[in-house]
Amino acid sequence: MGHSVALNFADGKTFFISVQENELLLNAAIRQGINLPLDCREGVCGTCQGQCETGIYEQEYVDEDALSERDLAERKMLACQTRVKSNAAFYFDHNSEICNAGETQKIATKVTQVELVSETTAILHVDASASAKQLEFLPGQYARLQIPETDDWRSYSFANRPNQTNQLQFLIRLLPDGVMSNYLRERCQVGQTILMEAPLGSFYLREVERPLVFIAGGTGLSAFLGMLDNIAEQANAPAIQLYYGVNQATDLCEQSRLQGYAERLPNFNYQPIVTQASEAWAGKTGYIHEHLDREQLAEQPFDMYLCGPPPMIEAVKGWLDGQALDNYRLYSEKFLQSNTAGH
Repeated sequence: MGHSVALNFADGKTFFISVQENELLLNAAIRQGINLPLDCREGVCGTCQGQCETGIYEQEYVDEDALSERDLAERKMLACQTRVKSNAAFYFDHNSEICNAGETQKIATKVTQVELVSETTAILHVDASASAKQLEFLPGQYARLQIPETDDWRSYSFANRPNQTNQLQFLIRLLPDGVMSNYLRERCQVGQTILMEAPLGSFYLREVERPLVFIAGGTGLSAFLGMLDNIAEQANAPAIQLYYGVNQATDLCEQSRLQGYAERLPNFNYQPIVTQASEAWAGKTGYIHEHLDREQLAEQPFDMYLCGPPPMIEAVKGWLDGQALDNYRLYSEKFLQSNTAGH
């Protein structure tokens, strides 16, 4: 009985390997063509150091000069001494090229549906069942999609968790004159092939062990849908607060799905916030950071995840700095209107 293990690197590439029962992580990686840096293989030099982001593991001998007590408390590990006891994810603070890991996989997908939610938002559904096995990725990661009939690629977060049938979806911001935006509005048809490269990204759900605060701007919600899909399958989920900010109320999407999470997760609270609200909007208005509650956040340690436009990310970080809070861990993903990203 083996375990599925994700190896994530500083360049944002992730490779999944199978680790056999009682097999050392380093040996499993090398066996599958990922040559993690090594030297002594005895837990002394620290060359193969990484950090466990999710999962259960045990280490054999670790020299105090390689990892301190604080390092161990922060779940830092040595691949040469680590035996995994569950599915897991590990982060290594160097590029995958060092390991000769090759390229992430490219898969031909088929368009199954396009939902034009509003003038600024679309949901793209694709079928990746042409892949010989289930596509693996960490909740919150993204894929690169090649726009048909062009050489252009754009990056979008998965809006769902991995599944056996490889049915995938992405929330996409529609720009006035973007290459993906124009394709979705004008040429996209069911059955067309879209080439996809995945998985990618260092923004993903870590070990869920304390309250979570999710802050999504626009189609940044996509990453959190994948995370919530995953958490909804777990027992004893912690308290989750989701703030979802959009420019106009018509940009809000997946409302019934969010309500479904509230029904499945008793400690899930969802707050939509509209910046340019009309008189018909009865909910919260303005910017997300204006609605954060310092007293509530100061009650206990929490993990905060941010995904959205850079101004939103910077505004929330600025708010946090001004509150002198020190009881949280922060993970963020910015997306830009550029040639490489187009959430």
